[in-house]
Order: sequence, then structure tokens, then C-alpha cells
Amino acid sequence: MATINENYLKLQGSYLFQTIARKVREYESRNPDTRLIKLGIGDVTQPIAPAILKALHRAVDEMGEAQTFRGYAPDLGYEFLRNAIVENEYRSRGIDIDADEIFVSDGAKSDCSSIQEIFHQNSAVAVCDPVYPVYVDSNVMAGRAGDYDQEKKLYGNLIYMPCTEENGFVPEFPDRRPDLIYLCYPNNPTGESITRARLQEWVDYALRIGAVILYDAAYEAYIGDSSLPHSIFECDGARRCAIEFRSFSKNAGFTGLRLGFTVISKQLVLAGQSVHALWARRHGTKYNGAPYIVQRAGEAVYSSEGAGQIRQQIATYMKNASFLKTALADAGYTVYGGENAPYIWLKTPNGMSSWDFFDLLLDRIGVVGTPGSGFGPRGEGFFRLTAFGTYENSLEAIRRIRTL
Repeated sequence: MATINENYLKLQGSYLFQTIARKVREYESRNPDTRLIKLGIGDVTQPIAPAILKALHRAVDEMGEAQTFRGYAPDLGYEFLRNAIVENEYRSRGIDIDADEIFVSDGAKSDCSSIQEIFHQNSAVAVCDPVYPVYVDSNVMAGRAGDYDQEKKLYGNLIYMPCTEENGFVPEFPDRRPDLIYLCYPNNPTGESITRARLQEWVDYALRIGAVILYDAAYEAYIGDSSLPHSIFECDGARRCAIEFRSFSKNAGFTGLRLGFTVISKQLVLAGQSVHALWARRHGTKYNGAPYIVQRAGEAVYSSEGAGQIRQQIATYMKNASFLKTALADAGYTVYGGENAPYIWLKTPNGMSSWDFFDLLLDRIGVVGTPGSGFGPRGEGFFRLTAFGTYENSLEAIRRIRTL
């Protein structure tokens, strides 16, 4: 008799953004004439840059000719893309990464969740609180998180590292020793950053205790402060204790194309086993590769023309972020983020719960955000707004919020 994976029954309700989508659908059915301002899900709104579109069209044409047709992609991704990534993301910053240490995928979300498959099921996993829900849910599915405590709103086997106003939303080392440590900077959801010195401390800590840092750098393109690290591999020793995840979704608007990559150094060895080799084995078995035309589009991200167009798009989103942060602060809200990341993290007014504030904005003024409690217990009392909307919608959202 077939049975199900009971770990899935431990998941709490639906995925956060599915709940938001359901509430939005219900509101729209009741209010068909209201124009919603959606600043909840971190989806981009600007179209694909012209230089990238040209590369896509060329690649599509190539697929129609026998001489240039491509079938299955190489396991690690096409060499032209991996070389472009190495030169532009790493060696240009003085970081020693080789092309065969790059694994091309369909995005950071997939790899952040799948990476835990190659580690022992009893690994102790540390996550920030608040946290991107995928880190938690994927470990619950794998049976690594333990039972859910309804009172504490926590999974028993996970190690939660508080990220609060007091510590600048950068966690302290946990009391319990972790095996795997998820870090995301610039951070989703708080929009805050980590200094190079503090990140080096985390690398030193991981090396000291034999842990692996799973570093999500999906938003590094939004860093405007030159003193902040774009990659964990800027830190001494990181090649021996860290894995880095990157995405083209937010920096180049590939949310509809899907492309990302994971970096695993050959120096990362656990109990005599190469983590690079294990991930290569898993990658080759379970993943068919990103489409050729999308990888050509990714290569165009690093062309001089494409890079310039993308910088303009990022500047537009960060203009939204700056406006939202300033306007909300002027309206009396306590606001974080919005300087090196496209997210605004604000305190809910008058001690309202995160979901009550969500319902207030949706029902009263037709503005959609993301309740902080959906990111973990310490997200309660906070609310996330995204800068990925249009500038006009950002203006309208603030106008409506001020009416409250």
C-alpha cells in the first residue's frame, strides 16, 4: 500500500504567498472596480532589457537551424555562461572561483531548498528569524525540522537565530551548535545588510565548528555601499565552508525566464568527501539544465550594453525604495531596509498584528504587502513592502497609506 511522506503534514498551512494570493483574489471578487496596488510579492515589473531580448531572439533563431541547434545542456551549464559569471561576478572583485565550480540552474529558490539533500538528515540547521520561508519549509519536507510547536510558532529541531532591531537584523552566533547555517544578505525580508567584518566572523565561526554556510546572495546587485560584501567568497576561508546561491530573477528581471547558479568550491570537503562532487552527482541526476536560449540571455546580462541597461533598471527600483522609506518615515512609521535592498521593513502601527495590518491595507485602501509574521515569530509586528512596483504605484500607495 502506498503511503505519503508524513513530513509534509507538518507544514503549517499553505505557503505564505499562496495565502496572500488567495486573500487578494477574494478581495478582487468583492471589489471588481478597485485598482489594487501590489507591493507584496517580490516580482519585478520592468520588461526584459533590450540587449537581453536581442540575445534571446538570436538564440531562438539558432534553434531553428540544424547547424546551430542545441539539445540537452551540459550538466553544469554552458561554458560561455559559466565563464561570463566567473569573470564578471568573481574575478572582477578579486575572488578566485573557477568556471567548473559554477552550477547553472533555474534559480536560487530551487537550489536553496535542494542543497540540503546532500547533507545528513540529522544535521542541525540554523535559520534567521525572520526568515525566507523556503529555507524552513524545505527542511520540514526532508524530515529535518522536527514537530511544530503551536505556542512558540517554531519547529523543534531547527535553530532560530533572532534578527531584531537591537542587533541590526544580523544574528548572533547561536547557543546550540549548528551543522548548516542559512544566511541571506542583503536580507529578505528585512532589507538590511551585513558588513564584511561581520560576515568574516561568521566564516571564522563556521570553520571553527565545522559547519557549512548556505549563503543566499540573490539581492547583491542592489548594494550601493561599496564597503559591503557582494559575495561570501570575499571572506578569507569561505571556499572551505560556504556555498553561495545567486539568481538572475531580481538583478536582470528573469522571474519569467528562470535562471540562477550555485557556487561550490572544490575546497569544501567534509569527512573526506567533496561537496562539489556530491552536488555534481545530484545535479546531473535530478536536473535537466536551464534552456539554451535562457543561458544565452544570461550571458547578455554581462555584455557592456546589457549591464548598462540593467543598472538603469536597478536604479529605478532603488528610487522606489528610497521614496517608500522616506515617505513612510515622514508619515510616522519606523522603517528599515530600502538602501542596499529592494525591500522596506516597517513596524506595524499601534501594536497591530502583521496580518491585521495586512487586512487593514487591503480592505481599506487596496494596497497589498506581506505580513512579517509569515517570515517567522520575530517578524510579528513588522510588514514588508517591495520596491519592485512602478514608481507611479509607489506614489499611489503612499498617498493611500497617508489616508489612514
